[in-house]
Formats: sequence, C-alpha cells, structure tokens
Amino acid sequence: MVAGRVVSSVVQRQVKYVRTVPPAAAEGLVDAVYRQVAEEMRLVVPPVLLHSPAPPVLAAYWMLMREPLMTGGSVDRLGKEAVAAAVSVANICPYCVDMHSMGMYDLSTEHDAEAIVADKVEEVADARVRDLAAWARAAHQPDAPAARWAPFAEADRPELVGVAVCFHYLSRMVNVFLSSFLLPPRLGPRARRRLKQGISKVLSASLREIRPPGRSLPLLPEAPLPADAAWAAGSPTVASAVARSYAAFEAAGERSLSPAVRDLVHRRLETWRGEETGLSREWCELLITELPEADRAAGRLALLVALASYQVDEDVVREFRIGRSDDAALVEAVAWASFAAARRVGSWHLVGCAP
Repeated sequence: MVAGRVVSSVVQRQVKYVRTVPPAAAEGLVDAVYRQVAEEMRLVVPPVLLHSPAPPVLAAYWMLMREPLMTGGSVDRLGKEAVAAAVSVANICPYCVDMHSMGMYDLSTEHDAEAIVADKVEEVADARVRDLAAWARAAHQPDAPAARWAPFAEADRPELVGVAVCFHYLSRMVNVFLSSFLLPPRLGPRARRRLKQGISKVLSASLREIRPPGRSLPLLPEAPLPADAAWAAGSPTVASAVARSYAAFEAAGERSLSPAVRDLVHRRLETWRGEETGLSREWCELLITELPEADRAAGRLALLVALASYQVDEDVVREFRIGRSDDAALVEAVAWASFAAARRVGSWHLVGCAP
C-alpha cells in the first residue's frame, strides 16, 4: 500500500519551469503518446509530462525510449536497466538512478542495483551486468578502456547503444525540469531500500511484460538514418525510431535556438571527450562571449544542458525566457541541447571500438 501510494504520488510531482498538459486535457499527438504510455507504463510519468508543451519532442522522446528499452528484442530488460542506471550515475541524475535501480531490484538483486547506485560497478556480482554497467558508465568517455570494449554481440548494439543514447538525453532533461530525487531524500539507507523493494514489486509486471516493437513509429514521419547513428542499423525498428526522433529534435532546435547558438554547441561538442566541466561556469561564460548579446542567455542554457545539466538553475532558465513566454520554446531548446550531447555519445559507438 505504501509503495503504491508513492508510485501514484510521482505523477503529481511538480514539473519545474513549464505548465504540463494534464492527461485528461490532452489532444492530438500529446493524447496519442499519453495513451501509449499509460497502457504500457500504467501511468503517465513525470519524464513524459515534462515534454508535453512540445508535442513533436514528446513523441521523439517516447519512441527513443520505448523501442530500444521497452520492447522484446535480443537483450533482456535487466541488461537494459543496468545500462540506464549506469548512464544516469554518469550524468549525476539521482532521479533516473532511483527509477532504474528500482527496476533492477525486481529483475536482479538489491546488491547489484545498489552497487551501481554507489558508483561501484566493480562490486556487481553478476558478471554480465557488471560488464554492461561498466561499459555504460564510461560510454561518454571514448578514450576510457571500458568504453572502447563493447561487452555485447553486434546484434545487441542497436538496443544497448539506443538505451545509452536515450538516457544521455533523458537524464539531462530530468536534471533541468524535475526534482533531483524520485524518493524522499531524508530517508535513511535502510528505509530507502525497503521502499525500493516495495516499489519494485509494483513495477514488476510492467518491467517483465514483452511489448511488440514499432508501436510508437507512426507518431512521427519517416526520416533517413544519419550516418552518425549507424549503430542502430542492425535493427530496422530501432533505426526507424532513431531516425524519426533525431529529425524531430533537429527541427526543435531550428525553431528554438539561433544558428549561432547551435553552431557554438556543436563546436564545443566536437572537442568534448566526456570530461567534466567542474563546478565553475567560467568555461561557459567565456564561450558565449562570441555570441551576439541577444543570443547569450540561450547559449548559456544550451551549453550547460549539453555539458553540465545539473548546473542549470532558475536564473539560467529565467534569463533564457526573457522575451520568450512560450513553454514550448524552453522545452525544445533544452531537448535539442540534450539530444546534441546524446547524439555525440552515440557517434562513438557505431561499431567495434570507439574512435
């Protein structure tokens, strides 16, 4: 009962900065996505709600998550949840870490789930899960040995790289728009584990259900698969989802950010090898000086989202919103920057070793 109430209360969590579309008021594309989510996840969860002011981006996120993570394929759900949790640790996203480690409580063991949470992948007992988590934890660091060795068959690449790309995207979005914690932060370690155990039982049926691939694809129009997403080519369904979602994210960036801002983010990502930026924002402030004054708030937001999403705060969002009252513009700008970083990570895992 307690776990059930906690899961239900998650839906009521206030999304920051934007007004979401309530499920009862949803229309068109938002309604179509919400219906799929509610049927397959039992409720319309906050990461879905936060996208709702921008319907094409909402659909892009849903298919980028659903097709690699939630459908029956060559990789079991445990392996995918381990990748999702490890990527969330890498991106300092406690909300996503809580969510996907809880999935592992039911699919694996509390010990292995908490080893990933604690960023102690080497202590995971299950050798396969340990190898996948180690790879995922370093997937954004192409020069790290763990990232250069792919502990999976080529047939598994579309799903596992797809999950990693999705959660490099999602953890950035969650860091900006949601509370830092899914579970009450004041809980002690023992109480947290008990609560996770209870919630994992509530989630069990959803985690273990085998869903048919491709259901989300009609939500967005067909698009060609970009060369830097060739990692998805081995699965027609994942490839189609990636191509359609990539096109939607790019279109969102064109609507919400100037060419100068997008170019600046791309140039910075071209030299990025997964290194952390540190607590200071000086690097960001130096970079945006090359932008016109009118673009600097957007440049600051986009750069921080891409490279240090946990540093985006109310001031950064407020400055971006000066002259922009539309919630869709904020969601689309953050989504594009999140996607740009996630896309860069994916490009390091096309086949075999990273460059």
